Amino acid sequence: MLLDKDNNPAHYRAKLHIGLPVAVVLKKDQKTGKRTIGKIQWILTSAAYHSRGIKVVLDNRKIGRVQEILDETEYKSN
Repeated sequence: MLLDKDNNPAHYRAKLHIGLPVAVVLKKDQKTGKRTIGKIQWILTSAAYHSRGIKVVLDNRKIGRVQEILDETEYKSN
């Protein structure tokens, strides 16, 4: 698998799954880069790779592009 210049696994659909804790950037926060944390409920992007992050729906129904995959300890601390 080819990796982008940042080697960011959050840009690859194969690395994501339902229930995975992630940090996303919502459309309204794209200028500031503010991240929202949640667990993936649905994966919306059908492509295997997206340069700005795979688009997902979080468990709180917010839609954004995945910027970072979190581990459970990071998710629980927020």
